[in-house]
This record gives sequence, C-alpha cells and structure tokens, in this order.
Amino acid sequence: MVGCECRGFQEIDIVIHFFKNGGATHIAWLFFFNWYLMIVVILQRILFCIFLGDNNLMKSKITTLLFCAFFMATFAQQNKIKSLLVKSIKCDEVVDLEKVSNLLEANTQLEDISELNWTAYPYRPIVKFRIAHCDNQIWLKFYVQEKYVLAKRTETNSDTHRDSCVEFFLDPKEDGNYYNFEVNSIGTMHLAYGPNIGKRSFIDPETIRDQIKINATLGDRPFDEIKGEQKWEITLVIPSDIFIHDKGIQLGGLKAKANFYKCGDDTSIPHYLSWNPVGTSRPNFHTPAFFGTLIFE
Repeated sequence: MVGCECRGFQEIDIVIHFFKNGGATHIAWLFFFNWYLMIVVILQRILFCIFLGDNNLMKSKITTLLFCAFFMATFAQQNKIKSLLVKSIKCDEVVDLEKVSNLLEANTQLEDISELNWTAYPYRPIVKFRIAHCDNQIWLKFYVQEKYVLAKRTETNSDTHRDSCVEFFLDPKEDGNYYNFEVNSIGTMHLAYGPNIGKRSFIDPETIRDQIKINATLGDRPFDEIKGEQKWEITLVIPSDIFIHDKGIQLGGLKAKANFYKCGDDTSIPHYLSWNPVGTSRPNFHTPAFFGTLIFE
C-alpha cells in the first residue's frame, strides 16, 4: 500500500515532501499551531468574560499562556519524532544469513512497529524488528505475528505491499529522497528511489537479486492466504552498494531519516502500522516529513 503505489491519496499533507532537511515538519507544526492558537484565543476570551470580567488584563494573559502551553504540549506529544541508534557489529569474516540473525539477536534490542495512525484500520498485528550495521551493510530482521498471511507475488519490484509485507524506507542524506524496501513474507523485494510517491525510480531487479540477501522463514514459494495466527520472520542484508543514487556512502557515523512499516492491502484485514507516527489523514507511507531518525554508530 502506502509503501506501495496504491497509494494515490496525495492530499495537501503531501506538499510537505517539497521541504528538505526536516523543514516540512516545522512548517506542518506552524500550520497546526496557528489553528491551535486561534482556538486558544477564542476559548480564553470566553472564559475571561465568564469568570474574570473585563478589567483583569493580567489574569487574561495568564489564562492565554496556560492554554497555549497545554495545546503545544498536546501537539508535541502527538508528533514526537523517534530516534534510534543503529549499533555497529564487528565481524572479521564473511557471515551467512543465519549468523547475521544470531548476531542481531545477541547484540541489538527489539523495536516495535505498532503505531496505528488511521482509525479506519484498527487491526494491529505484532510486529518488531532489529537493526545494526557491519562492514558497510545494513542488517535488518523483522518478526511478525498476524491472523492472516498472504504471499502471491514472486516477481522483483511487483506489488509486494498487497501481500503480507514489511517495509523499510531510508533517506540516507536527509535531503527528501529515499529508498523504499518492501518485502513480502516469502522474500520478494520491491525497491525504488525518489522524493515522493509519484516520482519513483525502480532499482534494477537483477541488481536487487544479486546484492540483497534475504531469508524468509516461510520459504520462497507463493501461497494463497493462510488463516489463523501465524508467525514469520525476514532477515535482510542490505549492502551500501545498493544505494546507487548515493555512491560511496559510508554507514559509520551516518545520520539518516527512516521509517519502518507493516501492511497487507489484500489480506482479509488490511492494516497499516508504522514505527514513527504518520500524521496524514489517510494511509500513506511515502511521507518523509514523518520519518524518524537513525544514527549509525
């Protein structure tokens, strides 16, 4: 979906994509704060007239300040940007995916993908991930427990978001351009690059298959939807060479913007979860203004 090219809900909130380096977040904050301030002034005036009378200017100002503080605190809480330290794992040898999985288990903490951003989609499967980097590679492992699992897509860069899918969006230079890694439960990858949902450039499928290592606990054969509580995991090794629009990038010491998602557009219970909250009115994962921060050790 949303991390997915269905995505066609490009409402006014998508204009924030045109701002770089987090500027969109500040613009959005100012826009909403103006509305809050208007409400504050109206409420303050009503209370002032009822309780304080027209002669107590100081009390009027205090009341206004208290309302401003309350609404600002409420808005800040609802729009908190998450930050995550991506640990560096030392490895002196070439490691396979099983070893990667074990090293992630031993050296990193579980993070939740649990934000329900849209009330029309209340289902919340249990989704977690671990992330680290080693030898200029991103190591990433997802853990999923859900009621319905679907995996029909086997072609690289197909609509994997329609299946049971986990996603990782990364803006490595914090310039508004990001890579969207979308992988279904049997390891089929969808990967593109660009500044927004309408301007995506696919990474060559052969390059994806050659460079990204994927292990799926459900295997690699497609299947129709399985009903009943299911658990599955995906382990990924993403080399820095896959970032073809950012050649020579070094992960050590990098500060980047990112978000992690879970969706399943064609499952019996469509759902859209995120790691960092997304403040759009309808499901849309292509919103870098709502990415959190990754700090690579």
